[in-house]
Amino acid sequence: MNYDLIVIGTGPGGYVAAIRAAQLGLKTAVVEKENLGGVCLNWGCIPTKALLKSAQVFEYLNHASEYGIEVGGGAKADFSKVISRSRGVADGMSKGIQFLMKKNKIDVITGAGKLKKGGIVEVTDAAGKKTDYAAKHIILATGARSRELPNVKQDGKNIIGYREAMTLATQPKSMVVMGSGAIGMEFAYFYNTMGTKVTVVEFMDKILPREDTDVSKEVEKIMKKKGLQIMTGAAVEKVEVVNGQSVVTVKTKTGTEKITCDVVLSAVGIATNIEGIGLEEVGVKTDKGLVVVDDFYKTNIPGVYAIGDIVKGPALAHVASAEGITCVEKIAGKNPEPIDYGNIPSCTYCIPEVASVGLTEEEAKAKGYTLKVGKFPFSASGKASASGAKDGFVKVIYDAKYGEWLGAHLVGMNVTEMIAEVVVARKLETTGHEIIKAIHPHPTMSEAIMEATAAAFGEVIHL
Repeated sequence: MNYDLIVIGTGPGGYVAAIRAAQLGLKTAVVEKENLGGVCLNWGCIPTKALLKSAQVFEYLNHASEYGIEVGGGAKADFSKVISRSRGVADGMSKGIQFLMKKNKIDVITGAGKLKKGGIVEVTDAAGKKTDYAAKHIILATGARSRELPNVKQDGKNIIGYREAMTLATQPKSMVVMGSGAIGMEFAYFYNTMGTKVTVVEFMDKILPREDTDVSKEVEKIMKKKGLQIMTGAAVEKVEVVNGQSVVTVKTKTGTEKITCDVVLSAVGIATNIEGIGLEEVGVKTDKGLVVVDDFYKTNIPGVYAIGDIVKGPALAHVASAEGITCVEKIAGKNPEPIDYGNIPSCTYCIPEVASVGLTEEEAKAKGYTLKVGKFPFSASGKASASGAKDGFVKVIYDAKYGEWLGAHLVGMNVTEMIAEVVVARKLETTGHEIIKAIHPHPTMSEAIMEATAAAFGEVIHL
């Protein structure tokens, strides 16, 4: 069969690229060896948010008296039902992708895809049968998986990755989480809220190490109040299984410590899925585990492209989708502009949430900017007080010379819904003065963005 485009992988990069290609009139097929939607929809973004919502509801119920509501007998969590709900949400979304494939007349080819020379994709099905498909253009969107440390190999039982963390049959009484990025902190919050004793071990000197230092400090303070144990500047040296328990040896700045727990969750990043897809045979160039591409995701081999986690840039679902659309529009002869990787929002969905975009204060200073920095705590927000969500703040960073919005860093309830205002404003090159003069609704959490900006320019009213 001949196609204009074949996409290998149907995560948020692959399936979005396929749909946009179909919209632009390209005869399109996707190749998927597991479930439509990839890791994000089946094992990442969507099911984890379902778990986190269950934890948030449980947390609300446990604090219902603070809102003047008595819950007789106390709230009890049914762990298996929480897991089941999460899987149901993921399954429903996967069926939605199936509908979109049919709606856009995209052929779904089930099996493992591999590049061959001359614009051929070889697909091996579950029975081992190999079939060749031809295409003018081929997009690689094979994503990534949980990264393993050489000294802490995942066994799926005592040492697990994010997939197992979403489908455990029983709730562990204790857990060590290795790594405090978005994945680590989200699972740490979930299990801690559900009643598991959680210890987070982070190699860097702060949790959420890519975030602004003020954000990291605030989240650490709040999480410790919730009962999380946090060890920074520490490394897991080894994990031994003794009588069914995991004995974790942690090296700290002051010595070595042993922690016994039911299970260890490895959340130390991701590894790209570039093995076994024909890169070497075809001659596609890679560098440090990533496929080398240009601004429109062309590889060094004509007709072969790559997007998502397997190329340079943030390994985020919304980035993969944007890359897929940009790549396909270029293939179709449109004139898309390259993605601005300096304006990519990042979100972490523990409670309180974290959202950021642009430069941190440290990065802005290192680049030589003279800064105007404003901070507005949610403790001063009427909506936050009424909602019982006074933790956190909005921090904004502007260039003092021209008023350029350099970055924003938010901690608090629903801030992942608020960060888009900053992204759009930065895209439009909006200045701080314009944000101050744009009337924000009251009472809302979002007016904290305007208040923080006013604080940066010495005009804040409510502080």
